[in-house]
Amino acid sequence: MAAIESLSRLEDGVCSVVVGQREVVRRVLATMLAGGHVLLEDVPGTGKTTLAKAIAQLVSGAEFGRIQFTPDLLPSDILGVNVLNAARSGFDFHRGPVFADIVLADEVNRASPRTQSALLEAMAEKQVTVEGVRHELGEHFFVIATQNPVELRGTYPLPEAQMDRFSYRCSLGYVSIDEEVGLLGGRGLSHPVDRLEPVVTLQELGQIRSMIDEVRVDEVLREYLVRLVAATRGRAGVRLAASPRASLGLFRIAQALSLFEGRDFVLPETIQSLAPGVIGHRLLLDADLKHSGWDGKMLVEQILKEVAVPVS
Repeated sequence: MAAIESLSRLEDGVCSVVVGQREVVRRVLATMLAGGHVLLEDVPGTGKTTLAKAIAQLVSGAEFGRIQFTPDLLPSDILGVNVLNAARSGFDFHRGPVFADIVLADEVNRASPRTQSALLEAMAEKQVTVEGVRHELGEHFFVIATQNPVELRGTYPLPEAQMDRFSYRCSLGYVSIDEEVGLLGGRGLSHPVDRLEPVVTLQELGQIRSMIDEVRVDEVLREYLVRLVAATRGRAGVRLAASPRASLGLFRIAQALSLFEGRDFVLPETIQSLAPGVIGHRLLLDADLKHSGWDGKMLVEQILKEVAVPVS
């Protein structure tokens, strides 16, 4: 199918500059096509920014906006501001960098909670409100945020409401020695991202999004998916469980990933592979469980062992 070919070109293009990370790249792209947002949590230098810039470079007509989050950043620096126009005795709205198709929120945990909250409405409703006036964002609006999980100085932990806006959390990690050696050979006078040419248009992405709705999810798999999310509720050691937004995100991304894999139906294995990255970051564990070495992702992996897989 033409859609599969377009997805393959997009994936191959990103993987040509983000080497050794095809599985992560595919899931990031699936989340984007599913209408969600991604949180890339990793140490500096692993290619988080390169990944976001590569996607924007490969999509013809896509507007790219980068926001470097710092402690002194204000909400107006993200959303925009009304500026007095003396010629007409009124105010003109100057759009901020959030008004783009693909937005890189770099080191998002460096900004204050007040500034972080500027993204809440945008990520949930694809709109922003400035001084009581609503401004619509584009239908392809996609946020890919990064943060360093190790560094603590000058950072503010993302609040639970903000974490819940991210459909998928993942990390790139380190590549193999051979792949890292290959990175050295790929460097010339310009950055590899700058040499990328568009392989898909925004219109084609819109057509692919409409195809995602047609990917079949059997009723038993829908129930299985919801049971996985519901298993986080009322569980000992879990202070904040996953909401229905997690179920919706897992459902939609599973459809998109299945399309990437050339299928028009979802398998249980697809749901299982996505569940830790979709559900884990939404969970808030109590101190005893965290001090025992557990995190949200590990808890979801345990739940996957407990909840029975439906037999077709």
